[in-house]
Amino acid sequence: MTANGLDQIFPLGEKNDAYAQYFTGQSYLAPLASGSVPVSNVSFEPGCRNNWHIHHGTGGGGDQILLCTAGSGWFQAEGDDPVSMEPGTVVRVPAGTKHWHGAKADSWFSHVAFITPGEDVSNEWLEPVTDEVYGELPRNGATA
Repeated sequence: MTANGLDQIFPLGEKNDAYAQYFTGQSYLAPLASGSVPVSNVSFEPGCRNNWHIHHGTGGGGDQILLCTAGSGWFQAEGDDPVSMEPGTVVRVPAGTKHWHGAKADSWFSHVAFITPGEDVSNEWLEPVTDEVYGELPRNGATA
């Protein structure tokens, strides 16, 4: 168990300052593997979430894979109900899907994330998830 109470198998990493403008709250980034498929552990303090965003790509690329490893969080694709993420939850986000993910209001959350390789792979950051939208979600341990 770490000082923050999040028991996880991957390192917490450093404060995610390079992408802080695309998050509400504090996140941490721990690169796990580099190369053609970079893999990172991303951790979110309670209430932290990233902005709506879209991963683009062609030729099979641009899908995002999220594997929850610790804590409790949310994933939501535009127009869909939020998905509660607990350790062992895996989400595939097809390229071109507007979505966000982050911690529940009262829980830390960590996921391993990577983007499938292909052509024209890029990320488009959009507007923040509003406090109003986020505040309507069930609290820790509850499901949508």
